[in-house]
Amino acid sequence: MQPKTIILSTLFSLNSILFITNQPDNFYQATALSQPVYQSIPELEDIDKFRETFEARYVPSGDMEPTIQVNDKVLIDKHTYKLEEPERGDIVIFNPPETLIRQNFRDSFIKRIIGLPGETVEIKAGQVYINTLPLQEGYIAEPPLYEYGPVQIPANSYFVLGDNRNNSYDSHYWGFVPRSLIFGKAIAIYCPVERQQILDTSVPLSPKNQAIISTIQEIFRSSPSLCNLSP
Repeated sequence: MQPKTIILSTLFSLNSILFITNQPDNFYQATALSQPVYQSIPELEDIDKFRETFEARYVPSGDMEPTIQVNDKVLIDKHTYKLEEPERGDIVIFNPPETLIRQNFRDSFIKRIIGLPGETVEIKAGQVYINTLPLQEGYIAEPPLYEYGPVQIPANSYFVLGDNRNNSYDSHYWGFVPRSLIFGKAIAIYCPVERQQILDTSVPLSPKNQAIISTIQEIFRSSPSLCNLSP
């Protein structure tokens, strides 16, 4: 099996929606956000504040299928983990650990948290076990065809897997993710329009975040051609 990684590319810029390739100098500007759009999302009136809290990215690989499909556009919450710790089931965005940096990976990854600090994880007979108890997972593409562990997760670290278990380059290959490298949670898909949805989260979204997601999704429903632009 050829290991894969999900490389995330930034979608939102200061005053425009941008689709940016893995070469930062090459991008396609889709459209400028108009003043009425900014007024419909109060957080966008202060664009710097919005960018500190949210980030939009597209996913060009299938590691997280079926939950996140190739070229889905997802909204990232960068604020939550400044106040609370990641939870099992969260879909997180993180910078590559040292092991991956030595393999020349530089771009961010997106995976699902499976194991928490101090827990023991084992994968056998198509089932993930946490502290010897089977983990119920309704989101995976298919049961894993590999075995792993048992291994105890170090303090301040997390065990992450892709939902596409047999086609994901994740913790069962390269190890754990230090807490310090996790910087965001994927909270919604807004493109393509027919796949718009709130992603599973450990804590219900605040009314403010729900309103922001709803407005962003409506922008793309009103101009679906934005979703068709790609690097």
